[in-house]
Amino acid sequence: MSSVLQHASIGRVDTLRWRDDALEMIDQRVLPGRVVYGRYASAAGVADAIRTMAVRGAPAIGCAAAYGVALEALRQKDEIAATFAARLEDAFKVLAASRPTAVNLFWVLKRMRIALAASSHRSPGEIAEDLLVLAHEIHAEDIRVNRAIGGHGAQLVNDGAKVLTHCNAGSLATAGHGTALGIIRSAIEAGKKISVVAGETRPFLQGARLTVWELMQDGIPVTLITDSMAGHLMAQGEIDCVVVGTDRVAANGDVVNKIGTYMIAVLAQRHHIPFYVACPLSTLDLSVENGSAIPIEERGSDEVTGFGEVQWAAKGVQVRNPAFDVTPAELVTALITEDGVILRPDRKKLAALASAKSA
Repeated sequence: MSSVLQHASIGRVDTLRWRDDALEMIDQRVLPGRVVYGRYASAAGVADAIRTMAVRGAPAIGCAAAYGVALEALRQKDEIAATFAARLEDAFKVLAASRPTAVNLFWVLKRMRIALAASSHRSPGEIAEDLLVLAHEIHAEDIRVNRAIGGHGAQLVNDGAKVLTHCNAGSLATAGHGTALGIIRSAIEAGKKISVVAGETRPFLQGARLTVWELMQDGIPVTLITDSMAGHLMAQGEIDCVVVGTDRVAANGDVVNKIGTYMIAVLAQRHHIPFYVACPLSTLDLSVENGSAIPIEERGSDEVTGFGEVQWAAKGVQVRNPAFDVTPAELVTALITEDGVILRPDRKKLAALASAKSA
């Protein structure tokens, strides 16, 4: 993988892009200081980018994984059928192991497997082209989904609202427009005056580094706070609603999102503030009964004890670093999907939604 320096255009962040037969992805680890695109040509390279959080956000991870499969197919297209199949299987495994919590990753890999099986009678070269076409479709589809979520969610955000968001669920976390930030963008496009309060999102600082940068690129008013300030601002009447994204939603409506989301949801309920979750239908996982059944990724201690060459915690201290937490369904005012808004989500409503979608 090599890196080239590029500057994203104002108002539009290309998180992923296909150029000259390779995948380019913005390296989110070095934002906002530098805008660098990494170039990837294999499933292993894409998996490493996902694992190390060069790319992050459930929809963006899914899109990256789709391209990862296609890239590996293109790499192996001149092999005999048996070798091609074996190496594609390795690609699926390495991508599936890259991060455990975001369900979009597994949803996309399942779609790619189905396409692979449907093309099994074709040559490796033809299969590779079929998989690349599907990866492009998944990429474009994600933008359409985000736009639809934005349109539905914008109707719930009042003109003049001050919106608290947590982590980054914008263009950087998706193929474009964003889910939570897509709602804000769509509300502004509809003529509403919206301002954003962004929590820094410790320990990886996705809010401070990514959300703030994105919104400033668009000229959207944004104020950065530490995560521990949210309750104070709510008590002072400075937050009108909360809009966050999600990495997985269980069958009963429990929501898994970046660590700290649960705390914000509890505070929002205490202060009678709507708590909205931007939820692409691809993040619904009806195979798990509730949030306790969803694996929560535990990341390395170095994210908590310091950054780069700076260490602020005592050396040798024991560290916990769960990357996500579970917000119970009863704290969620609404899930905002591409098919509409689900007020007070529960098992019955989500089952009906899934049934209607598959009909």
